[in-house]
Amino acid sequence: MTSQDSLARTPLYEAHRRAGARLVPFAGWEMPVQYSGVMDEHRAVRTAAGLFDVSHMGEIRVAGPDAEAFLQGLTPNDVSKLAEGRAHYSGLLTEEGTYIDDLLVYRLGEEEFLLVVNAANREADAAWVRERATGAVEVADVSGDYALLALQGPAAMGILADLTSFDAAALRYYAFGHGEVAGKGALISRTGYTGEDGVELYVAPGDAEAVWDALLAAGSERGLVPAGLGARDTLRLEAAMALYGHELDRETTPWEAGLDWVVKMGKGDFVGRAALERQKQSGVPRKLVGFEVADRGIARQGHAVIVDDEVVGEVTSGTFSPTFEKALGMAWVPTRLAEPGREIAIDVRGRRLPARLVETPFYKRPR
Repeated sequence: MTSQDSLARTPLYEAHRRAGARLVPFAGWEMPVQYSGVMDEHRAVRTAAGLFDVSHMGEIRVAGPDAEAFLQGLTPNDVSKLAEGRAHYSGLLTEEGTYIDDLLVYRLGEEEFLLVVNAANREADAAWVRERATGAVEVADVSGDYALLALQGPAAMGILADLTSFDAAALRYYAFGHGEVAGKGALISRTGYTGEDGVELYVAPGDAEAVWDALLAAGSERGLVPAGLGARDTLRLEAAMALYGHELDRETTPWEAGLDWVVKMGKGDFVGRAALERQKQSGVPRKLVGFEVADRGIARQGHAVIVDDEVVGEVTSGTFSPTFEKALGMAWVPTRLAEPGREIAIDVRGRRLPARLVETPFYKRPR
C-alpha cells in the first residue's frame, strides 16, 4: 500500500479511479464512497449483486500451541467450539465489559487463527492482543498480506461459480475454504455485512485487481456493480448490523447492544466477564433500538431522542432507506422506554422529527 497526503491506498486504488469512483478519506484510507450513486448501488446489492473493496480492514494472525486458550480468555465468544474452516463474530472487550472493537475470528488450523478487525482500530487492536499474549502464542499484524473483496447479493454465488471450481455454495454461513478465483488463490468466506448472501474473498494484494476485474466481467450481465462505502453503510443499517464508532464503543457492552448471543458466560473466564456478570444481575440501563421517521427528514448520529419533552437518549446511526423509501435508524433509549411502537421525537437542528420505535432488523433477506 502507498500513501498520499498521509492516506493509505488499497491495491484497487487505480481500478477505482478508472471506474469513476468518488474517493474520500475513511479511517486513514482513501476509499470509494460511491461510483454510480449510493441508491443505485444499494438497490443492485438487494436485487442482483455488488462488489466492494474492503481491503482497509485489518488482519491479525494468532498462532501457537496456546492460541486457542489465549483467545478463549481474551474474547467473549466460545473459541473452543470453532472447527477448522469456521469463523464467528466476537469482540475485544475492556475489563469493564465495553468494546475496544468487534471482530471476526477465523480458525485456520488447530493452532492458527486470523482476527479480522476494523481499519481504524487495527494498530491499537494488534497492540492490545500482543500485550496480553501469554504462553506459546505468536501475534502478528498481517494486514499487508491481504486484499479483501466482498461480493454480495442474490446473484453473488452464481457469479462466483463462473470463476472457480470451489463449491462456495456448499459453504454454510460463517464457513470458509481455500480455492482459486479467476486463477488466483483465495480464502473464500461465506460472510458479509449487507444482510444479503455472498462471500468475502481474501487474496494476495498483487492478485486483487485481476480478481476484481474478472468478477465485474463475469457479473456484467447479471447486474453486478462496483459498490462503495456509502451503500455498505445503508445496507448494514437496514440489516441492523452494529458499526464500531456508532453502535459500539468503549461505553457500550454487548448486553446493551443486543449482542447477547456473542457472549458465552458458561465457557469460563474472559476479559470483561466479571463486569458483564454484574450488569446482567443489576439490569441493563439502556438498550439499542430501531426507529422509523414519520415525517420528512433524516436523523443522524448524535441527534437527541426526546420522550415527553425530556431528552432520553441519542441516535447512533440514521439514513434514508433505499429499500423501504423512508428514513430509519438506531438509537439508545432507557430500557424502560424501549418497547416497539413507542412514539418518540428526534431533535434535528432544533426541529422535532416525529418517529416511532420498531423491531429490528428492518430488512430480512427473503428465504
